[in-house]
Amino acid sequence: MELLDGIKWLGHASFAIKDVKTIVIDPYELKEAPKADIVLITHDHFDHCSPKDLKEVLKDDTIVVSIPGCAEKLVDKSRLRTVKPGQEIKVEGIRIRTIPAYNVRPERLSYHPRGNEGVGYIIDLPGRRIYHAGDTDFIEEMKQLKDIDVAMLPIGGTYTMDVNEAAEAANAIKAKVTVPMHYRKWLKDKSKDAEELFRSKVRGEVAVID
Repeated sequence: MELLDGIKWLGHASFAIKDVKTIVIDPYELKEAPKADIVLITHDHFDHCSPKDLKEVLKDDTIVVSIPGCAEKLVDKSRLRTVKPGQEIKVEGIRIRTIPAYNVRPERLSYHPRGNEGVGYIIDLPGRRIYHAGDTDFIEEMKQLKDIDVAMLPIGGTYTMDVNEAAEAANAIKAKVTVPMHYRKWLKDKSKDAEELFRSKVRGEVAVID
């Protein structure tokens, strides 16, 4: 199995992962809306917790994993798993761990303060481990991550790591493949340059999923 098999970037920080189950992460401004067995929400900002897009991917039995304050009004309690950083849960037989996601740069502290308890997710699937970082800077917790096959990292700057910081994070995480995200909406016509710069600074493989 190729590490990126079944992974589709839906734009911004949104991904669909089709494996033993279909997992959708942070659905937002979807051009296509795959029906999900599991939805993961990293934090409550409008471009990650979008009620309209969440409704588009829900089935009657979809399980939603989210930080508090996002999905409570949209999903029955029986189908909602509320999480905080540093937890491990099993959903539909899949082990999912939450990693803190927050800003440390002074100019960004107001966007994603640590106290808001935003998360990234580590998803253990057969034959591969996937890390979606959420909205974050390069933080100490990333240095502790091990055996990551696919890392999805924001590179757009302003609200998250920029290209240089994300490359530092990628080189610390040492994933087999790193996928940039959360940048085209902000960088627009500079996106291709950002992709190339990121690729040049990361020591491992970088894959841009279109």
